[in-house]
This record gives sequence, structure tokens and C-alpha cells, in this order.
Amino acid sequence: MYTTTVPGSKREVLGKSLSEMDMKKLIGFLVVLLMVSVPAFTQTKERGEAHEVSGGRIPAHGPAPVRGQPHPTAEHRNYSDKAGHPNAPHVHSNGKWIGHDTGRDDPHYHLDHPWEHGHFTGGFGPHHVFRLEGGNRERFWFGGFYFSVAPYDFGFCDDWLWASDQIVIYEDPDHIGWYLAFNVRLRTYVHVLFLG
Repeated sequence: MYTTTVPGSKREVLGKSLSEMDMKKLIGFLVVLLMVSVPAFTQTKERGEAHEVSGGRIPAHGPAPVRGQPHPTAEHRNYSDKAGHPNAPHVHSNGKWIGHDTGRDDPHYHLDHPWEHGHFTGGFGPHHVFRLEGGNRERFWFGGFYFSVAPYDFGFCDDWLWASDQIVIYEDPDHIGWYLAFNVRLRTYVHVLFLG
């Protein structure tokens, strides 16, 4: 059966309106895509060398133990090793942990009773990303595990979002009783004590 479309008929009007609606949807989709991609592109360019800090990735492993001469401890150390890098302990994209170089005898991380509350058993490294559920630097938690930031590191977590940031826990090979909490958003880390 052969049908013809009479100009001005309902079928022709419906055909035009569907075509125009499809075009409007396509244009709307492209506008939204452009709006989302421009800020992301701008953000990447503005960061400059900051992309070297962890490379936008979670470190594959924790730091190696300090061998040889440790970095001397200091009360107000500058961790910004390059322009655009944070003045806080951080991890480079090549896996180098900046700031974890003071060795076993660093008095800032001495504990009289290491593992006083037991060992953390929730998992270590990039395959175990935890979302903070609340608290502050003195006591924070996720998944029923509680931690406290080392007092020496308090200033390095001032901009953490305690109810939403994602962190990864690593074992600290030099400071007995401490773990390292890597903040995925900020690409920085602090020493933390497991509270149970």
C-alpha cells in the first residue's frame, strides 16, 4: 500500500516537529557537554605542575623505609618541593613520598605504647578506598574504624572534609604504631593512630 503526505496534513506537521525536537535535544546535549568539559579543561591547565603530585592517582604502595641518613626533623618544615606543590606531605606521580624521610628516630612520631588499640585490619593500599564518615583530626571514623591524626600533622589536614573525603591507609615502615592516611582529593597524607 502506498501513502502520500498531503502538504499541511497532520502527518507532515508531526514529522517536522519530531525532527526539530531531535535537533533541539542534540543541541542541548552538545551545550551540556561543552559546559562540563570547559571547566575540567581549565582546571587541568590552571594546576600546572600540580599534576605531578600523585598524578591524579592513588599510590600503588606506601613509602619505602628510610635508608641511610634521615632528613633532620624540624618544627616548621617546608614540603613544597616544586612550584605548585602543596606545603604538606604529599606523593608524586612516580610514587615518591615527599616528607616521609625522617627515619625511625623522629620524636614527633614516638609512641610509648605502639599498637595500644590493636592493628587496623580493614585493608591497605589502592584497592581499599574509604570514605570519611565524620569527626575531626582528634578522632575520625569510617566503616566502624576509628583513628586520630598525629599532633605534629594537625596543620596538614585543616582542609580535609571529615564527612566525605576518600582516604587510603598505608602501613608506615618507619614509625612504629602509626599508619599513613592518604587523602585522595588533596593528594596529601598524614600520620594516623588506630583507635579501634
